[in-house]
Amino acid sequence: MGFYDQFKRAIAVYDEILRQPHRTEIARELRDEEDLFMLLCFSEMLGLPNPAFYYTLELYPVIIERFHDWHLRAGMEKSPLEGIRCC
Repeated sequence: MGFYDQFKRAIAVYDEILRQPHRTEIARELRDEEDLFMLLCFSEMLGLPNPAFYYTLELYPVIIERFHDWHLRAGMEKSPLEGIRCC
């Protein structure tokens, strides 16, 4: 193992040490962003006006699989939408 490989490994270990305490914060931020995105996509169905509804309509087939996790995190035990049955 050459000097360059040892240096590269030391940098990787140092980077891992710096990231370790922030993993939960990063995961929480990503989840919050996803929840906000899901609220934006499904806001029209929940009765909230959404000017981007036309553009988010194409995303439904992609995000419908994550809809169940989202409405549970949002505090809704059952799906709030009549057209989408996930529970």
